[in-house]
Amino acid sequence: MRVLVAEDHQVLARTIATGLRRQSIAVDIAASGDKAERMCLLTDYDVLVLDRDLPVMTGDEVCRKLRDLVDPPRILMLTSAGALEDKVDGLERLGADDYLTKPFDFAELVARIRALSRRVPRAPADVLRHAGLTLDRIRHEVTARGRPVELTPKEFAVLQLLMEARGGAVPHDELVRSVWDENLDPRTTAVRAAISRLRGKLGASHLILADTGQGYRLCG
Repeated sequence: MRVLVAEDHQVLARTIATGLRRQSIAVDIAASGDKAERMCLLTDYDVLVLDRDLPVMTGDEVCRKLRDLVDPPRILMLTSAGALEDKVDGLERLGADDYLTKPFDFAELVARIRALSRRVPRAPADVLRHAGLTLDRIRHEVTARGRPVELTPKEFAVLQLLMEARGGAVPHDELVRSVWDENLDPRTTAVRAAISRLRGKLGASHLILADTGQGYRLCG
């Protein structure tokens, strides 16, 4: 899953992003409404966490503009206003998918983001299985032939993408784009390093194959 956090309060934005990354979610940050719109036009985000009170272009304007896209991200609107009429306005007139009032509990934010991502038609099943591997997206648990495997958030996200591909190749660029964020150098060795660690932790070096020019795929 890839999320864009559009929030001009820098400390809050960084706090949200750090917490989501610990949940194996790739996160980018936009500090203004115009930047949030540009980033959504360039990247297919699953969920946009959108503050209503953004500079340059308000969250309301961003929400209206994104609704014209063929496949817009799901929008979770954040606001300091808690009145019922404000929530109705955000959900019905602007077209937001969900609404959360500040201050909020982080666990609730994560739950709402995951619920929105499951509404996206391409969202996979909560439990994925392949060649003796089981990955539970909700509990963040992985087992290899019944043996629990401890993975970092990045390793978990890489394995999830490979399992969702059902044996198909996942290009290097897609792994970088989906698991890391916009600041990562596309020439980085981070993907190769994560794959190497995964092979070791899964106890099967042959399970993840590198297809020259194609990327990586699961075999078995």
